[in-house]
Amino acid sequence: MCSIFVASIGLNADSTAVVIGAMLISPLMGPILGVGLSIAINDIDTLKKSLINLVTMIVLSLMAAFLFFKFFPSADIMTNELFGRTKPDVRDVLIAFFGGAALIIARTKKGTIASVIFGVAIATALMPPLCTAGYGLAHNWDTFIGAMYLFTINTIFIALATFLVLKILRFPMLKYANSKKRKRIARLASIVAILVMAPAIWTFVEFIKQTGLEGDYNNFIKTEVESNDELWLQKGTPSWEEKTINLHFYGEVADATIADLKNELKNYEKIKDFSLVIKGNKTRSIDKISEAYDRAIRDLDNKDNIIAGLQKQIEELQSNITDLNQQFGGKNSNVKESFTNISREAKVRFKDLEYFGYSKMLETKDFIKIDTLTLVRLKWSKELTDTLKSKKEQELKNWLGKKLKQENILILK
Repeated sequence: MCSIFVASIGLNADSTAVVIGAMLISPLMGPILGVGLSIAINDIDTLKKSLINLVTMIVLSLMAAFLFFKFFPSADIMTNELFGRTKPDVRDVLIAFFGGAALIIARTKKGTIASVIFGVAIATALMPPLCTAGYGLAHNWDTFIGAMYLFTINTIFIALATFLVLKILRFPMLKYANSKKRKRIARLASIVAILVMAPAIWTFVEFIKQTGLEGDYNNFIKTEVESNDELWLQKGTPSWEEKTINLHFYGEVADATIADLKNELKNYEKIKDFSLVIKGNKTRSIDKISEAYDRAIRDLDNKDNIIAGLQKQIEELQSNITDLNQQFGGKNSNVKESFTNISREAKVRFKDLEYFGYSKMLETKDFIKIDTLTLVRLKWSKELTDTLKSKKEQELKNWLGKKLKQENILILK
């Protein structure tokens, strides 16, 4: 009961570590091994005790889990840990069988088997399905049936593995003084063994078949339906007993598409004999319409951002063109007069200057923004040394920059 409370809390909190701890507290496999052992060695008394112990454990576990999930606050939440114990498949069968075989083999050897017990307890996971069944009793009968089905599978296949291993190892049969009693007990043990093995074998075969059907169905939906952008699947409902697959789509489905899907279904071995029923309608869900609307809004926002960026570039270009027009607006007389005054003042300031000229040139570095560059051509007296020329050029450049209010000046020699 302590173990089942720990498992219940772990499942409710969706904590794998806590669930594993509950498995280690109570492996719950002693009575199950006892069932397999008693059938294998023809021990009816051990069989009775094992069944009584197993039923007692199951009842106490279900009661404890039921009380927790019924009355604990917020314990009605269906977590992933709970949901994972409601849909057994063929893998659970294999885990239970080989886990039971490993445990009974370890039991027949000398020495400690604690690590094997703990490992098999975690692998076969008998406690969580019982806990999930308690949740089902409190809230959902479908969950209870699924969880008890998983627990029954684990129980049967652990007992079956025990029975087979002990038969292979040739454990001695229990002998009775009364020959009639011995025969009667042997007959009863054989009947119980058949009853245990028959559902186990049937379950295994059914799981193999069901797994194949579900695998082919999922592959068909993923490959043939979901990959087609023209199809908008609403839901798919396979009926394994009636051998039909019902597919509901948003919008109308063309006859050619229906025929193509039916032909493709024949390529899937397990479901090729199934009937494919396709239903379409002209209505579309609000979620899908909202999704399409949101996508359209995002596209419009992106386009608006692009337009805003282009508009900004256009405004910058217009500003640059306006500045250039102001500078070179065709007022030739003013330009001529300005150059005359500047050249005279330059000669007054720099007596060794023999030639002076300047012009303005357009340039760009990023091919978007246009800048203005002032080119100056000079010729100095031959009597000046190179050092003096460099000094005077720098002075003239500084003076001309202030005069023209232009920082970008390049002197050509």
